[in-house]
Order: sequence, then structure tokens, then C-alpha cells
Amino acid sequence: MSILSKSSSFLRGVLVLGAAFGCGAVVMNAQTTDDTSTTVAAYSSSADQTVPPNVNLAMNIKPFDFLNAMQYGSGSRRGAPRYRGGNSNADGSSRWIFYGGVGLGVPIGNTNHYFTPSWGVQVGGGRQFSKKFAVPVEFDYDHFGMTSQTLNNQLTLYNNDINYYCSLPANTATCTADGVSDFAALDGNMHAWSFTADPTETFMQTDSWGAYAVEGVGFYHKVSNFLAPETEEYCDPYYGICEAIQANAVIDHYTSNAVGFNAGLGLTYKFSRFSNERFYGEVRYVFVDNSHRPGVTVNSPVATTYAATNDFPANSNRTGYFPIKFGIRF
Repeated sequence: MSILSKSSSFLRGVLVLGAAFGCGAVVMNAQTTDDTSTTVAAYSSSADQTVPPNVNLAMNIKPFDFLNAMQYGSGSRRGAPRYRGGNSNADGSSRWIFYGGVGLGVPIGNTNHYFTPSWGVQVGGGRQFSKKFAVPVEFDYDHFGMTSQTLNNQLTLYNNDINYYCSLPANTATCTADGVSDFAALDGNMHAWSFTADPTETFMQTDSWGAYAVEGVGFYHKVSNFLAPETEEYCDPYYGICEAIQANAVIDHYTSNAVGFNAGLGLTYKFSRFSNERFYGEVRYVFVDNSHRPGVTVNSPVATTYAATNDFPANSNRTGYFPIKFGIRF
């Protein structure tokens, strides 16, 4: 066979192969343009209408945020995130606040002339509307001693009363029979307890430190007590042995009720950024608007003192002091 005949055979093969491909393309084009009832589909109709789950997740849904779900809940609703439980505000703070502390009270102004610094306690709790604002209700008990000048003046006043009373002819025999005599010593104290509403504004807060301002108003009850040593009989309940002992007994006391106000500043410190407990220290100014009641003092005429109903008018004076407290807030 000659080269020419071989070339002719090769060309005929190429033409046949090209014709075959052309016919195939025509057939495929006819299938795509023909009626769907005569076309064999690669997928079923249900498969054509449903996007595979993995494609939908990748294209339309954000990845699952585990930390966000732990803090806010499922997050399935639109709008503000839904916090777990009903005890949290929108900013994540607790709806309730509780605290308790101890410290001392320091009298100031006119109050300082009669009383001395001593101890105090404080407990409170109430509604917290956000991380920055709360309105707790608070109970405070502040105890004070008495200055030596106050005690000496009262001792003189009480002994003047005794001497004048026993000097009257109608009372001389009774005083002698009962062994009435002057007091040898005198002790005393004052305390003020209160119930107040105290709006609190936190104006600085970091992961560890915080600062707040507080102001409040409420009811204040003030009591002054005077004590003198008395001889009492004590009997042992097991052995039945009785003996005379000396103990301080309240011989006179005075009360005064009034509206009071307080205002101050405080600092907080969190031991851990993940804890809710905070150590706090604060100082406030307290003013109690007591109404003065007239009475007698050591400078009053002796002849009128024994019948007086108010031997300590200073208890009804307006009251001012600085309570300083340290404690824990929750």
C-alpha cells in the first residue's frame, strides 16, 4: 500500500470520528430543549427542590457561638439577647444587691461635745436596676460612748436631785430607812439605729476596682442611757448559794425620734474578676434633725431639778456623725 492510500484511510477515519461527535452534540442539545416528559433527569424532582443541608449551613447560617449561648441563652429570638434566669438585668448585672459591714462612728459638731467614737454595724439589700444604679434599704446601728465631762455633769446633777429630795421633811425618814445615798460613779452610752432608703450610683468600675456615691433618707431612733453600780443578789441555780454582787444598772434613759439624712462615698474591690463578691469601705455623713426638748442641767437651780422629767436635754439635740464601715457586697 502506498503512502497516498494510507493517508486517504487516515483522513476518512478522522471525518467519521468528527461526524460521530457532532451527532452526539445534536442529540444532547435536543434532550435539553425537548419536553421534560421525555427527558431522563439526573436527580429526582424532590432532590432538585431541596438544597442539601450542608450547603444551607455553609451559605445561610452563622457558625454556632458557644460562649454567647452560655451567657445569653439560645438567642433564637430577635431583638435584645435573652439572659438565663430572671435575676439579671439587661447589662448582665444581678437584679438584687446585699451587703453587710462593721466599723465605727465618729461624732462631729455639737454631738462631739457629749459623745465619743465607738462601734457600729450595717446591713442592707434591695433592687439593683443596672451595674451603675441600685436602691437598697438599709439598717444601721451606731454605738457611742460618753465624754467624761458629760458623765461628771450628770453625776453631779443626779446627786443634787437625791440630796434635795432627801432634805425635804416628808422624805427624810424614808431616805434614812432605805439607805439612800449619793452615786459613787456613773457610766453611760448612746446609740442610734435607723432604717433608710439609700440610692447608690457607681460612677467608676473596672475589673477589680469600683467607686460609688450614696445618699439616703429615713427614720432614726436615738437613745441615751446612764448606768450606776448597784448591789444585787445572785443565787447559783445548781448549788443554791447566794451572794451580793455589784453590776451596772440603767438608772435613767432618754429617747428621740426624727428624720435623718446621710451621704457619702465608697470604694469596692473584687478579689476575682469572675466573682460577684466585693470588699467595700465607705464613709458617710449623717445628720438627724432632732427636735430639742427643754430640760434641766447641772447649772439649773437645785430646788427644781429633782422633779424634772428631762435631766438630759442634749439627747434631743440635732445629731451629726461620720459612720465608717467595711464589709462585703454581693
